Amino acid sequence: MKINSYIDHTLLSPTTSKKDIYTLCEEAIEHRFFSVCINSSYVPLAKQLLSRSNVKVCATVGFPLGAMSTEAKVSEAKKAIEDGADEIDMVMNIGMMKSNNFVSVYKDIRDIKLAINNKPLKVIIEISELSKNEIIKACQICIDAKADFIKTSTGFSKSGATLTAVKMIKKTAKGKIKIKASGGIKDYETALKYIESGADRIGTSSGINIISEGTILEAS
Repeated sequence: MKINSYIDHTLLSPTTSKKDIYTLCEEAIEHRFFSVCINSSYVPLAKQLLSRSNVKVCATVGFPLGAMSTEAKVSEAKKAIEDGADEIDMVMNIGMMKSNNFVSVYKDIRDIKLAINNKPLKVIIEISELSKNEIIKACQICIDAKADFIKTSTGFSKSGATLTAVKMIKKTAKGKIKIKASGGIKDYETALKYIESGADRIGTSSGINIISEGTILEAS
């Protein structure tokens, strides 16, 4: 398995510098990762650095809390696409989800999907903040809103992806939406387990370590 093609090479720290973005993009090109996942302000730079490669640019929107207005998220998403983003990773309005305001959650996702047209939209549902029933409901809303992926976590909450949640999402999705596992995936065997459990993409800042371990294991 070419696990590098599953990896969104991620750098979302608030202290990320331009130099860090240069390094991230160089690594993504060298290791042929699927994309770099970055905060939206760095999309123009990343697009320039990756222009001669097949590596995609994935931009976050409403990150990491998801609590801003839909209008603000739409504006950020549109700007990211104009700047060259190939994919958008938005954070669901978790507070509205916890309030059972499902219409607002749906509209938040749907308006962004409409704003970015045919570009893939991943919705971060932040599984660590949701009950089992809320995860299932969030998945159903993402499907209804025509999102392309359900993403488990921002990596900035109390915990990240879990195999249990990925399996639950896969069972709920019934092939209608893809899955991105992210948050705390740092080694090859863990990444492989997520893929085997149904993840179509892996979000991680440990991509180099993952593929290095995979190379060693495959050679042994």
